[in-house]
Amino acid sequence: MESQLGIVEQSLNSSYSLWVREALDEIPDNFTITDPCISGHPIVFASRGFLKMTGYAKSEVIGRNGRIFQGPKTCRRSVMEVREAVREERAIQINLLNYRKDGRPFWMLFHMCPVFSKEDGRVISFIAVQVPLSRRARRSGAGFCRSGVNLLSEEASRISDVVYGTCRREVWSDSLLELSRVCALDSVLGSDVSEREIEEPCEASDVDKNEAASAINRVLSVLTHYSESTGRLVCGKRCGLSGVGLLSSSLTISLGRIKQSFVLTDPHLSDMPIVYASDAFLKLTGYSRHEVLGRNCRFLNGEDTDSLTVHKIEENIQMERACTVRILSYRKDKSSFWNSLHISPVRNASGKIAYIVGVHMEESSYNQGQRGLSPEMKQLSTVGAVKIAVRSSSMGAGSSKS
Repeated sequence: MESQLGIVEQSLNSSYSLWVREALDEIPDNFTITDPCISGHPIVFASRGFLKMTGYAKSEVIGRNGRIFQGPKTCRRSVMEVREAVREERAIQINLLNYRKDGRPFWMLFHMCPVFSKEDGRVISFIAVQVPLSRRARRSGAGFCRSGVNLLSEEASRISDVVYGTCRREVWSDSLLELSRVCALDSVLGSDVSEREIEEPCEASDVDKNEAASAINRVLSVLTHYSESTGRLVCGKRCGLSGVGLLSSSLTISLGRIKQSFVLTDPHLSDMPIVYASDAFLKLTGYSRHEVLGRNCRFLNGEDTDSLTVHKIEENIQMERACTVRILSYRKDKSSFWNSLHISPVRNASGKIAYIVGVHMEESSYNQGQRGLSPEMKQLSTVGAVKIAVRSSSMGAGSSKS
């Protein structure tokens, strides 16, 4: 859990200047920023307005998925529409019923858009703005009943003389009492009626929609400005691609569920760069994600790495064959470790090779009498899980590899 939080904390730092958080804190809007490249697609920033609106503390939100704000009456179909937008890496504006920390439901206009790397077009984060919506009072009957009793009480004497004439006052009193009971019942049932109204969709006005769009632009402007100092520019629209191939958000999320140490490389691009690195791989090697993506795996080699083993790996990749080798690799801090490396081609739904997966395991970690699957079985199960994720993604979005 601590390692996951550490990765979340570094999410903004790896793409923007260290001052970006202070600048985002100055924006008065209710919004969050999430990172689809981290397992679980967690929130990496929450504005002060958002925290005040929902009643949560920052520590209760950062590192968690936005589903924590959903509740029993949240529309499942709307949630699926948001997930589909994430998978397709596009913007969405939709009305959602969410819940505050104290359990109170509230309607909001949810406007989400992706943030792209200007260099390679990869989605590096999502901005989600939440504009609370209010419902106009549509029921005047209950109000009349609640105020009408007082009106009738004040003018009871006058009305009884005009309307009832010579009727006994007891009859008038009984009628007034019955009216009071009806209105009292309406008052008691008022909470149930309110609950039914909460379940009914609350429509956003044009003003709400414009407010959400303006908030998105304000946040995007800050992110763009503070990405300039790092040289890793971002933008609100996908630019031309260069270098690293793209992974869809759905594939990234599926790969993030695989807990083993592995990387995915693209054999169709020059120098076969890494296009995905698991959290476990980053922990094993000591590198951050932006230091790994776009590079060939040879950066793990060092002065004592056997060149014949490296040649064997390259030969098997060229022949499109799986292989397992024992190779001396080096972490970022220059410390070495014996790496049990399994390489395997990964085919998409059309049967063509889309990626090469490399599963990295430190020998010392499984030479300590650990129970469970053998290292070989762990590697094969990891490869199998990656293949399923890639094939499912290519079937859903259509294969783009040739």
